[in-house]
Amino acid sequence: MTRKGKTIDTVWSGTWVAERLGVDLSGADGGPSPELRELLGLALRRNPKRAHLLVSQVLGKHVPQSPAAVYAAGHGLGVRVRELLGDSAADAVVLGYAETATGLGHCVADGLGPAPYLHSTRRPVPGLRPAGGFEEAHSHATSHLLLPEDPALLAGKGPLVLVDDEFSTGNTVLNTIRDLHARHPRTHYVVVALVDMRSTADRDRLTGFAAELGARVDLIALASGTVSLPDGVLEKGRALVEEHDPAPGTAAGTTPPADPAAAAGTPEGTAPEGAVPRGTALHGTAPDAEVPVVARVPLGWPAGLPDGGRHGFTTAHREELEAALPAMAARLADALGARPGRVLVLGNEELMYAPLRLARALEESGTAREVRFSTTTRSPVLAVDDPGYAIRTRLVFPAHDAPADGPGDRYAYNVAGAGFDTVVAVVDSAGDTPELHTGLLARLAPHTGRVVLAVVPSYVPDDRQEPTVTQPPLPEPLRGPAFSSYAPEDVGWLLQDLSDVRLEAPTEEREEAIQAGGAHYAESLPVEYQPSPQYQELYRGALEASAARIARAVGTVTETVLAERSPSPVLVSLARAGTPVGVLMRRWARARHGLDLPHYAVSIVRGRGIDANALRWLAAHHDPADVVFVDGWTGKGAITRELREALEEFPGFDPEIVVLADPGSCVTTYGTREDFLIPSACLNSTVSGLVSRTVLRSDLVGPHDFHGAKFYRELAGADVSAAFVDTVADRFDEVADAVAAEVKELLAADRTPTWVGWAAVERISEEYGIHDVNLVKPGVGETTRVLLRRVPWKILAQRGAGSDLDHVRLLAAQRGVPVEEADDLPYTCVGLIHPRFTRGATGADGKAVASQ
Repeated sequence: MTRKGKTIDTVWSGTWVAERLGVDLSGADGGPSPELRELLGLALRRNPKRAHLLVSQVLGKHVPQSPAAVYAAGHGLGVRVRELLGDSAADAVVLGYAETATGLGHCVADGLGPAPYLHSTRRPVPGLRPAGGFEEAHSHATSHLLLPEDPALLAGKGPLVLVDDEFSTGNTVLNTIRDLHARHPRTHYVVVALVDMRSTADRDRLTGFAAELGARVDLIALASGTVSLPDGVLEKGRALVEEHDPAPGTAAGTTPPADPAAAAGTPEGTAPEGAVPRGTALHGTAPDAEVPVVARVPLGWPAGLPDGGRHGFTTAHREELEAALPAMAARLADALGARPGRVLVLGNEELMYAPLRLARALEESGTAREVRFSTTTRSPVLAVDDPGYAIRTRLVFPAHDAPADGPGDRYAYNVAGAGFDTVVAVVDSAGDTPELHTGLLARLAPHTGRVVLAVVPSYVPDDRQEPTVTQPPLPEPLRGPAFSSYAPEDVGWLLQDLSDVRLEAPTEEREEAIQAGGAHYAESLPVEYQPSPQYQELYRGALEASAARIARAVGTVTETVLAERSPSPVLVSLARAGTPVGVLMRRWARARHGLDLPHYAVSIVRGRGIDANALRWLAAHHDPADVVFVDGWTGKGAITRELREALEEFPGFDPEIVVLADPGSCVTTYGTREDFLIPSACLNSTVSGLVSRTVLRSDLVGPHDFHGAKFYRELAGADVSAAFVDTVADRFDEVADAVAAEVKELLAADRTPTWVGWAAVERISEEYGIHDVNLVKPGVGETTRVLLRRVPWKILAQRGAGSDLDHVRLLAAQRGVPVEEADDLPYTCVGLIHPRFTRGATGADGKAVASQ
């Protein structure tokens, strides 16, 4: 840490965390590692998946560092890759990870020499189809896109070099290689990182993965070791963060600086030493602060030269940049004047390489007494002003580049109080907005003598510079525990939260309005059924009896998807019956294959189609060809047809739905075609993450909004969502052999849908004088829904049906609904909604009767 030109580095910058959490670094031999401590400090992040943050001293992200040191670290790794590859280096492609390793990947590509470079991005481009995508499970913002201007960039056969700042578990890299290998197989992959901190199990997993792939996978790092994490570290870390930073959601700029003198600045513009109390996060200026006077530097960036590797950066681009750098550095030096003192060049999120090269050229020119480089970031990290902690101060400001995932806070670490006489903020033109000046630049002003702005033109491939249709950005998916009781990694809900809106109506009122044509079923919600103790006992017994059968169906459908649809599918469940199935499929893929599959839940409404905004979000964040739509079961196939028709307007998505059970023979990808009891159908929100059915109502859902749903927090005491998933997942090992045999048979079988269920529904509709197939609900799951949510008329049960119908018989008895046995049903049971229902047809006992 540097203050007023003095270096304070008396203790390791991981000491604070190590002493409080027991987290520590050790070398590859298990002993102390001075090399690792020189490269890394420790901090705490506000992240439910990982408590600690390894803070690199040479990455140029969180810790301002000499540009020469940052560039040398990456370039040197690239030289080592070139030596490893030999002649095949000429055919290599380098891929870096956003946002942290975008600049590092560039530097590795420079050291490698002739290799083109691409980095993943979180900034979608309308009209530009992703060439791939993947999830970074532990990251604050998980979804990565690959958007090369030239699709052939990733299609070669030469070595692929993947660059990240750290290699901790290897999950992200394995997910990437698996995805890209399925599209364009290669024989050689090289993983590059500043530090390799994998456990022995993770190292063995990579070895097994390479053997499974039939490819060579090498790893190169500056240093290797392990991170020791004691039991309960997540909970302890969360408690520490809450203790020192209890209100992270405070809007940027609403909290004044911790010290008035620091806000005013000294005459030289530097924060006085010791001005910031320990544990304080600096939020910069108050919301009514004046916009600072900023000197704007025209860089003379070459026209058409990409600002970085977001869409590809070739050797020709590299040569053009090298030729232009001296003149751009000279313009920057002229703007700084004769005595610029200590200068920080501050990049912006993914824009790391261009500002790094400018900073290095400025450093080499000798214009400033000292030059440092770092960048802003999305990641929320606790700041503690202690020499033994890696993140000493934090500036918070709003995003200023209209991000696709909506507004949010951004951060600049170790800038306030560091004694920089000048800060040169380098952004691309997409981020050169009024919010930049009232946000980041205003936050910087109290902590430096001068703010200078340099803007690099944002590069967007070919004619997509001005998209013809501009739509507002969509928010990131809702996740637990803020929305739903599922773990945040289990599912992201592409919905808007309507928990505070009164949407429930009595079942009879809803049924009358729906059948009279005055309302749609998706415009209101039924009152959540609260099961009796007897019913809950039936549910528990049904789950215990069928857990292995469900596990087998989960394994079968997941393995079929991996074999036929995509080796790295994006699971998109149809909320809400599909969501527990999607969670279980994700669990199977992780348990059996080590895959971290992304999983989202979206709304589809019969008669109104699928949520188009959710599809737009998915297309912007993933390759639509990888999206696999998941539901719980098929009845007569209405949703199957609805999805197919809805997706006609969205090319690229596969309309073939996959289900756990397909008794109606409506799809080709399923876990079973038996009509058996899936216990998640027995309950409502309490087995589906405490989330309601989805809602689509014009006064609540605008043209650019996701469909809505409610989170029933008040039902937490009755929630069995996690227990249901865990109970089934516990049987995965038990059914693995049966799944393998069944999948082998299915892959060779004729699975063409016969639509036998639809034919049966049409027949029943006519035989019983209903004349509306929408009022005939076939299958155990759909029959249960009729009894829980609608006004049932009668239940048709397959003669001799056993315990699968115990809960149906109980519900029917409670509601006074007759159960008739039949011999010619292709389903175990069928529920019939009352065809002539009005509120006047409700008797004194509350039971439905036919209107006259």
